[in-house]
Amino acid sequence: MSNLNTQRYGSLDCHVIDHEPATKAANSPQVLFVLCHGFGAPGSDLVDVGRALGQFAASQGIAMRVLCPEAPISLDDMGLPGGRAWWRLNMAALMETIQAEQFEELHQSEPPGLDEARQMLGEVIQLALQELNDDTVFVLGGFSQGAMLTMDTALRGDWPAPQLLLQYSGTVICESHWRANMQRLGQSVVYQSHGRWDPILPFVSAQRLHELMEAAGVQASFHAFEGQHSIDQQCLVDSAQALLQLLGDQSK
Repeated sequence: MSNLNTQRYGSLDCHVIDHEPATKAANSPQVLFVLCHGFGAPGSDLVDVGRALGQFAASQGIAMRVLCPEAPISLDDMGLPGGRAWWRLNMAALMETIQAEQFEELHQSEPPGLDEARQMLGEVIQLALQELNDDTVFVLGGFSQGAMLTMDTALRGDWPAPQLLLQYSGTVICESHWRANMQRLGQSVVYQSHGRWDPILPFVSAQRLHELMEAAGVQASFHAFEGQHSIDQQCLVDSAQALLQLLGDQSK
């Protein structure tokens, strides 16, 4: 059983989906899952992904609230009606950097607008958690630009890191900052996925991110799939299993 509505948290509109087990009504969601879309997508882009994981949780007797925030910047002026962004990107310059294999430039970049986006997402997280019980399990995830934002938020936010962090087709930015703060994920589980033939964010950069986490002793898994810039079906299966494993470990 689930219901979808739109609610404003801080300065961002969020698509909110509450999933409850059919067998029992929960007083409060046991899991909060905040899921951030990528550059150029509408704010509702990942609602179906959130719904799939929420339905799985409900089938296991777990009540979950899914929040899909809409990024603050409209891209209508770029010819992308309904498209939104967490910060503006020069896509032509990004493609030139990748085609020239100047990956270090990408990894060290600190995009203008990232700090503001992190603060806005942090406010969403804070307000959403305040509505729920103190023992609510917090899951944070994102795709593409949303993955970069959620990693940056987990590492540099003013709030505790999520128990589970999902990174779909993300990459390394702000590498010196991320490396210095990677210990913040010491109590987290991270699931990362990336297509081997991704033409937008290179696979080698995803490997670099995984290496950063491994070097810091973060409990991280990496699913490489034969695809491009997307979320494959195995990502959803793996994410559901990671959530179930996390909840099982916490109940012991």
